[in-house]
Amino acid sequence: MTPTAPAPTTGHPSTADLEAVLGDPHDPANPLGLHAVLAADERAELLPEGERALDDWGLNAEFVPARLGGRLTDIERLMHVMRAVSRRDPTLALGYGFTNYISGSAMWTSGSPAQQRRMADILLAGGRTAAGYNELPHGNDFTRTDLTATPDDGRLLLDGRKQVVNNIGRADAVVLLARTGEGPGNRSHSHVFVDFAEGHADRVRRDERFLTAGLRGCLIGGAEFTAFPVPADAHIGPVGGAMETVLRAFQTTRAVAPGMMAGAFDTILRTVTRFTLERRLYGRRVADLPHARATLVAAYADLLAADALTTVSCRALHVLPDQTSVLTAANKYLAPKLLHRASRDLGAILSANSFLRDGGYAVFQKFARDLPAITFAHANASVCLATMLPQLPRMAATSWGLAEHPPAGLFRLDAPLGDIDYQALELTARGADRLTATLGHPGVAELLPDAAARLVALFRADLADLRERCLALRPTDTSVMAGRAGYVLADRYAHLAAASACLGIWFHNQHAADPFLTSPHWLTAALTRLAARLGHAAALPPETEAVLFDSLTGSDTPLSLTRT
Repeated sequence: MTPTAPAPTTGHPSTADLEAVLGDPHDPANPLGLHAVLAADERAELLPEGERALDDWGLNAEFVPARLGGRLTDIERLMHVMRAVSRRDPTLALGYGFTNYISGSAMWTSGSPAQQRRMADILLAGGRTAAGYNELPHGNDFTRTDLTATPDDGRLLLDGRKQVVNNIGRADAVVLLARTGEGPGNRSHSHVFVDFAEGHADRVRRDERFLTAGLRGCLIGGAEFTAFPVPADAHIGPVGGAMETVLRAFQTTRAVAPGMMAGAFDTILRTVTRFTLERRLYGRRVADLPHARATLVAAYADLLAADALTTVSCRALHVLPDQTSVLTAANKYLAPKLLHRASRDLGAILSANSFLRDGGYAVFQKFARDLPAITFAHANASVCLATMLPQLPRMAATSWGLAEHPPAGLFRLDAPLGDIDYQALELTARGADRLTATLGHPGVAELLPDAAARLVALFRADLADLRERCLALRPTDTSVMAGRAGYVLADRYAHLAAASACLGIWFHNQHAADPFLTSPHWLTAALTRLAARLGHAAALPPETEAVLFDSLTGSDTPLSLTRT
């Protein structure tokens, strides 16, 4: 399934080049194959050959803007690269790479030219960086940060701990969230750039490691700083401006991380599909049993829905950067949820095989553990719901039922995207939401087959109902004191955003060469699954199930609507 897609930037290797470097995943002799990945997981280490191969391929260049000598241009390309690595090994994707981008994104958003140059030089030389946000006593509540950066005789002194930080023990530099003011508000926190090459190793302890059930090989550690000196100008951006940087930079990471999960889920789904084709029960293949086949197709449909939402989120960062504070939060909340639940359903097909750590299907248990753990590297589901909820009433009043339709470039896979502009990303959407206007697009309605048209009519009614419910919310219903009812509304919005993304990608790519992408069957399947999660009784048409099953079993190419 390879639709017309934008060509890679001249001189930049493609994900196909990366797949060639990684080689055949099922070849036992391949040092980068799944056998080697499983062995490294058993040793709780990053696959050494994998890190060397990615170094040679220049993965770090993908995290550095092109203006600084790297290959980072559009976020959709970055998502596809990270998805390809995660398909082979989520531990390698996060443990080697994505942390470098998380720290880099804060730097590209707010760093000075000198700081950005230093960060770029570290990464382009094959170095490692870390992003130090978490402190175990406070979880994702960054406003409670205890680590301090205190002025002292023309410098800053760092005191405090950061925990559960990927690569902190071997990082050449770290971006830290530090308290720089006494007050309780958001203006009391700053990002600080720590370049370990400047010395003072005796004032920081970085040898703590946290062992995890998933992503076992990731070097998750802690650091304790004691009067650690950094230059007075080590602040990244203005003093007290960390939260604005986070609100911008994290929009890009919320777009990319679910794409990494989709790569891991691709391998999970392929593994279970192979099992159903090889194993026989009751005189037939497991794949021929109705329940098993339906479970495979449902999981595939969930993957396609997540793929559509993630792709649109990445493209929106370029096409509608004023609206992605909500959209990327919806993506980071819903796509992992869909994939995690589908993974559990697939595990039931494997039964006892889903727990085995060796044998032909052992890769399932590793990837099933890794899949939910990927989200710990970034804001969790509750944070994403809390990001969406306060913005819903204004969106309801301003956009739903009133907004103009989004530009075709939001969905059209062959439409080129420019370089990411972090400063163009707005802190809030200010009530703007053009994505869901796709549900009412008259041109779309004219092309839809009956089954999909009925589902879209349900989604339009759901959006109208959601509008009334959000307009009735009281201020306390959207605050930190919000109850379950408010978060249910945010959940419903995320599902409607996903349905809109599916609809837009299908409609705006009818010119593509890939018959699967232009077919209404994947759209009907994805919308059916989303409708069921919103409480609608919708059955998958038999023809649609057959088309998706044939697509799932008929090729070993990545299971994706989009591929660069």
